[in-house]
Amino acid sequence: MKISWALLLLLGAASAQSPQLDYSKFLHSSQKHSSLACNSCHERIDNSATPRFPGHKACTDCHRSQFTTPQVPMCTICHTNISSNNPPLKNFPASFNEPFNVKFDHAQHMTGSARPQRGCAGCHSPSLNRGVGLSILANLTAHNSCYTCHTPTSKSSSGREIASCGVCHDQKSYRPTSTNARSYHYAFSHADHGTRERLTCTDCHRTTAGAAQTRQVSSPAAAEHFVTTRNTTCLTCHNGKRSFGGDLAFKDCKRCHSGPTFRMPQ
Repeated sequence: MKISWALLLLLGAASAQSPQLDYSKFLHSSQKHSSLACNSCHERIDNSATPRFPGHKACTDCHRSQFTTPQVPMCTICHTNISSNNPPLKNFPASFNEPFNVKFDHAQHMTGSARPQRGCAGCHSPSLNRGVGLSILANLTAHNSCYTCHTPTSKSSSGREIASCGVCHDQKSYRPTSTNARSYHYAFSHADHGTRERLTCTDCHRTTAGAAQTRQVSSPAAAEHFVTTRNTTCLTCHNGKRSFGGDLAFKDCKRCHSGPTFRMPQ
């Protein structure tokens, strides 16, 4: 049964507007929106890295009155030139004013079917000479890698849906490790510590299940260069037995520390 536009206007007029709300702007954090599951509005139909705007039904289920009241410019959230019969869609925003934390459990992705075929290198590029951490996936382009496994119809081994936004995102602030962090000041070559030396990421890094985002993966301790029970250090391998050449040579700092970004830690 078809409903005329005039009837829709009457239906809309019957519902009181909320004058304090600005319907020309969308907030995921509003009381109603934050109570909904992400897939209530967002539907993935392909593996495109850029999300799609929700269809009209996602909005009209709750906002019929706003959709049918010309004084409330809800259409401008997604459309340009709304005076035309077929208003074109805006480009999906590449950045947001609202914070979206990335939820990622390294330990969970190191076992079973959740483990990438290439392990850590499945997400972190080993081709970078130094600072594999600089290859941490971020922004919309990260979807290209995540969607390798998280396809629109993907499920976990237990049958849980793992395709919707809420699987990886929270409405919380996310601040990646700053490149001014101490770990970026050492001239360490991941490329020189790879397959040629028969080393893997887990030879130096440990994952802790359930740990906070910044503490999930351990970093080797370089300070003082002594073996510790707390962490892996340079001396764990450069011990005169295992390391290439059997040469400690740690008295020469520049053997490992060089480059414009290096400065001795305080």
